[in-house]
Amino acid sequence: MILHTEITGQGQAIVLIHGLFGSYENLGVIARALAGQWQVVNLDMRNHGRSDWHDSMSYALMAEDVKDTLDHLGLEQVILLGHSMGGKIAMEFALRYPERVNKLILADISPVQNRPRHLEILSALDGIDLNNLQSRQQADQQLALSITETGVRQFLLKSLHKEDDHFRWRFNIKALIANYQQLLEAPPSKGPYTGPTLFIKGAESDYLLPEHQSLIQQLFPPSKAKVIMGTGHWLHAEKPVAFTKIVTDFLLS
Repeated sequence: MILHTEITGQGQAIVLIHGLFGSYENLGVIARALAGQWQVVNLDMRNHGRSDWHDSMSYALMAEDVKDTLDHLGLEQVILLGHSMGGKIAMEFALRYPERVNKLILADISPVQNRPRHLEILSALDGIDLNNLQSRQQADQQLALSITETGVRQFLLKSLHKEDDHFRWRFNIKALIANYQQLLEAPPSKGPYTGPTLFIKGAESDYLLPEHQSLIQQLFPPSKAKVIMGTGHWLHAEKPVAFTKIVTDFLLS
């Protein structure tokens, strides 16, 4: 599958891969910061944003989507930056095609199977009757019955848009529910990827833990890690200046 892309800047290509429920717009602040020195290729993954929908989702399939898209763009070697689900896609691509990845940046994610954190969100999203939805405010009120965090609801509602006279999600909620177990899995390829690799952790997040270190060293032996204090899983949105500086320093090193 050739994915929807937003391309800015010039120079060495850096590919940005968003997380679950997201789109290329989620990494827009980072894209704008990097576009002065690099060509930024910001992707919408399958079943997200403006890319095509498909019944199947797995890290193997999504890594192949990235390959198809890079082939289509004529990009032989790139830098990869992925957050959360996007980080696992970036890992799988680098483990499969190490010769095509110059550097790898992984934002608050580890190459392990994750526990199910999104069941309530998936249920709440699926419970909204889009055919009878009158406003974004009404959607927020319905989501608030299950999702108390205002920031989470605001993030999800970024993907709600009006098409003609009715609302629709930019993500394929049915496919996300059907494939959710696969999205919790670890990247299947065993690598290793021996290129420069940076893990960036949100200090208050539990997606990247000390007990993952041995597996990380096995799959990504030269990897380094940075921690951004005072941030959770959405570290790039919570402290974009600090995140961008860490990324830029790594790219220029």
